[in-house]
Amino acid sequence: MTFWSRRTHLFSLFPPAVAISACVLMAACVAGTGNGLKAPDTEGVWAPGVDHRAEAVSGMEVGHRLMAAGQYELAIDAFNRAALEQGLTPEVLSSLGTANLGLGRLGQAETLLRRALKEEPNWPEALNNLGIVLMESGQYPEAEQILRRAYALDNGQSDAIRDNLRLALENLDNPGHNDAIGSEYKLVRRGGGSYLLQTTP
Repeated sequence: MTFWSRRTHLFSLFPPAVAISACVLMAACVAGTGNGLKAPDTEGVWAPGVDHRAEAVSGMEVGHRLMAAGQYELAIDAFNRAALEQGLTPEVLSSLGTANLGLGRLGQAETLLRRALKEEPNWPEALNNLGIVLMESGQYPEAEQILRRAYALDNGQSDAIRDNLRLALENLDNPGHNDAIGSEYKLVRRGGGSYLLQTTP
């Protein structure tokens, strides 16, 4: 078979329309990424990926932020989540006690803070917050002793503990002082930071 007869035979097998389509497809493959796929449009909108390296905020830190905002109920929820993660550590117990104090639940607050101090008896911040509970419940002599101890263990570094001790001394000398003018107690937490607990007459 001559060259021209073979060419005529090929055209009879592949009609012109099919041959043209095949050429277009081959050209598209060449213009692609080299593997037969069209490169993605880099100018399109793509969903952001998840940063798996980012650290989740701990339940304790969330709880302390809520405490600073006066959201004591939500803070208790966050501290309870922290307890599920790390157990009822002295820090969790103290934080739960302090949040209950913010809600005026003095009995629960005292129990939780005493439990925390049983494990860490020389913890100035927990002693401070227990002292406030005792003042709120009218137990001024013990409150003064607790706050004096907190102030000594803190080496006088915390203005909040010093101010609370001053209020305890005033209430010890004049038990009706707190009821007469109201007070602003300062709750403190481990690692720095304080919350203002306002009581009204």
